Amino acid sequence: MNDSLTPALPPCPACSSPYAYESGALLSCPECGHEWDPAASAPEEDKAVVRDAVGNVLTDGDSVTVIKDLKIKGSSQVVKVGTKVTNITLTHGDHDIDCKIPGFGQMGLKSQFVKKISG
Repeated sequence: MNDSLTPALPPCPACSSPYAYESGALLSCPECGHEWDPAASAPEEDKAVVRDAVGNVLTDGDSVTVIKDLKIKGSSQVVKVGTKVTNITLTHGDHDIDCKIPGFGQMGLKSQFVKKISG
């Protein structure tokens, strides 16, 4: 029986049965007999691809340039077009880039407003 303290187990990847149970370090399906490692079947959303404004795939550590003047919320400052940002970190959420912008400090950016620098 599943209570609020026990995490819900994922359905069987072979037959989609909701009756999976733990069998040591593996999960087992009583309907089809399939066994799998839950760590190996991590959700794909953790591996979501982040793309810049022109479709280039971004990765942690990339350098990008800002392609549009960006107003900073709660401030009268603006991040100007062409501002170079190095060593970005990808995150989950609306602002999918975490970075440090020279002259502004730590900030979150949306990938749709940057372009990857080749090289």
